[in-house]
Amino acid sequence: MPLLRDLAMDNFPVLSLLFLTLPGGALLAWLLPRPGWARGIALTTALIDLVIALAAVYLFDPQQSGFQLVEKYDWIPGLNVHYLVGVDGISILFLPAAVLLFIGVILASWNSVHTLPRLYYSLLMLLETATLGVFCALDTVLFFLFWEFTLVPLYFLVSLWGVGANRRHAAMKYTLVMLAGGIPLLFGILILAFGAAAAGGPLVFDLPTLLATPLPTSTQYLVFLLLLIGFGVKVPLFPLHTWLPLIAMEGPAAVAALLTGMKLGVFGLIRFAIPLAPTAAQDLHWLLAGLGVVAIIYGALAALAQTNLRRMLAYASLSHLGLVLLGLASFNMQGLQGAVLQLLNFAIVAGGLFLLASHLHHRTGSTDIANLGGAARSMPLLASFFLLYGLASMGLPGTSGFPAELLILMSTFKSHAGAGLAALFGMVVGAAYFLSIYRRAFFGPASRQAVIEAEDLRPREYWLALTFALLIIFFGLFPALLLDLMQPAAEAWIRRLG
Repeated sequence: MPLLRDLAMDNFPVLSLLFLTLPGGALLAWLLPRPGWARGIALTTALIDLVIALAAVYLFDPQQSGFQLVEKYDWIPGLNVHYLVGVDGISILFLPAAVLLFIGVILASWNSVHTLPRLYYSLLMLLETATLGVFCALDTVLFFLFWEFTLVPLYFLVSLWGVGANRRHAAMKYTLVMLAGGIPLLFGILILAFGAAAAGGPLVFDLPTLLATPLPTSTQYLVFLLLLIGFGVKVPLFPLHTWLPLIAMEGPAAVAALLTGMKLGVFGLIRFAIPLAPTAAQDLHWLLAGLGVVAIIYGALAALAQTNLRRMLAYASLSHLGLVLLGLASFNMQGLQGAVLQLLNFAIVAGGLFLLASHLHHRTGSTDIANLGGAARSMPLLASFFLLYGLASMGLPGTSGFPAELLILMSTFKSHAGAGLAALFGMVVGAAYFLSIYRRAFFGPASRQAVIEAEDLRPREYWLALTFALLIIFFGLFPALLLDLMQPAAEAWIRRLG
């Protein structure tokens, strides 16, 4: 088996296959004669991609700290830009997590997309390509290409298949905000390239070389702040978060699951902003911790005031992102591992909650609490899974949320005791808003006929929800399987901070 792993790592372009499968599926969806076949093609393609992603995890050697499964080809030789992809222990687990969430979105859209199904599922597959590219790109220009390309399918998915009256406004606002955030991100990438070439060499865009080329401290401050703003609009950091509740209400709930489940902005901070400007990041630890505290408190209090499930989940996501920022601001092993675990949780827990909210909306026509009373009577399976996912988001022991939040809290109390107390307060408020809104939405007498006659989870929805539930419980009981995989890469990440 080790020989097979070494051979595959040297010769087999597993990551490129992961990308190219999806555009091929999108093309096939357009070429086949029946539009109704598009969803089956999308699901089949995503399942193939899941197998490839799991194969990448198998081929990955957890004992090594560097980048693996690396592929490098000339792309723009005149600028020293390459097609360079690879993964380490921090990024490898995001590949199957992302593919699994996209499978959930495809299944959640199975009976709800009747207009232009070819276009819808093709856009989903292209969005999945860009998302996986963000996790794998090791050339900053290639990363920026994948980063910006996510905007194209998201704009059309929200504007054409959104459920709110202001869906086009929501799509336009999201796109413009992300384009604005791309400006400081691009400037940061260019400063990195020219800074690394300051000695008279060529421009440098590949991440391994940039990591081996320390920048002057003054340049680090500029780079870190530019990347923090560029990634912050997609995290989203307060006060750059206003697009998130708007998309949650106006866009398709299944697509909102992708935006809450795949936190590409935080991944960008972990992969690029902090390790490329380590001195500036540590000197500005108070900024990261402060943004985390504000997000925790503001998100929790805003969620407590909501009367709609989807809007509540959007603000709850903002609150939990604050915990991740606190973990990163501690700059220690526990904080980083807790932050990465929490990001993986977002894919299953936060994404799963939005998928269940999507099922509710398709069945009852609403996710307003006033219109959902008694939903547990007609949809006991959906209500049960929603409760489990919600308890996982609260960090209940035995769920995957517990080790992530425990690691973050332990690291935060070591570095920012006051922020740790604020995090505990936010977690208490988080329990209050979830249990309160869950009780009002799923219990009590059912007053609307749509709720009384609503169908419970269909078989494919049930098996997906069960898969998510089993992952939540399994990794809640055995988190060491994930922590051991990421430990060498996490140790290397910490060493860069000195």
